[in-house]
Amino acid sequence: MHSALISTDVIQTKLDRDDWAIVDTRFYLPETERGKAEHLEEHIPGAVYAHLDDDLAAPRTGSNGRHPMPSLEHMVDRFSQWGIDENVQVVVYDNAGGQFASRLWWMLRYLGHEAVAVLDGSFSSYDGELRGGPESRAPRRFTPRTREAMRIDVEALAPHLDDYLLIDARAGERFRGETEPLDPVAGHIPGAHNLPSGANLDDHGRFLSPTALRQRFESVIGERDMSDVVCYCGSGITACHNLLAMEVAAIRGARLYPGSWSEWCADDTRAVETG
Repeated sequence: MHSALISTDVIQTKLDRDDWAIVDTRFYLPETERGKAEHLEEHIPGAVYAHLDDDLAAPRTGSNGRHPMPSLEHMVDRFSQWGIDENVQVVVYDNAGGQFASRLWWMLRYLGHEAVAVLDGSFSSYDGELRGGPESRAPRRFTPRTREAMRIDVEALAPHLDDYLLIDARAGERFRGETEPLDPVAGHIPGAHNLPSGANLDDHGRFLSPTALRQRFESVIGERDMSDVVCYCGSGITACHNLLAMEVAAIRGARLYPGSWSEWCADDTRAVETG
């Protein structure tokens, strides 16, 4: 079972197995259909496409963030359509160092599916056969085993900020409130620490070693109980990248705040910090 990262060499030996499901999550925030178009042009053989807005997020209400977590029913339906059950190893990739793929990785693990791994090095590292056109897999029945301890929602978080150690995955300039290209308010949740998800990767777009990642996160977490550690970002996507990096480093038990900054700042009664 592969439950964190996987290499292109391993994937190429499993392409003809129906108990291996490959999912392409390439996505571009300004051009929401570009990832799907690139998938149809060429992809790893057998890979189905998962659209961030349509498949990995719920509809927006204006107060629930830019990429709200889908309902249990939606997730079960999608995973079943993609031919995933308890006997299937899932491989997820994107073209952004795992920044989007980690969202699906987290969702599957949240519903109890351990056998899911992200392609280390992204699509650009894959040097095997490619093909174009749409793909589909025979449906299977996905049975969820939800792990509620993996997430915390704003209703539980907001009244008790002092009880949690928050880690913000956004770039430093957004965290500090110097710029905000996506949300109406700049800044961060009070008391949060900034560990940008991009720094989980080396110069070749692959994850740092487990030792380096452990040092990175332990420098902030220290001796805190991991159930008190909460990861967030702009909309609940790149925070999953930090959670994946923690898994690579064998640091387990942190929670995701799915609504993240885009939900937090939608309510002007919630406090904001800058700097």
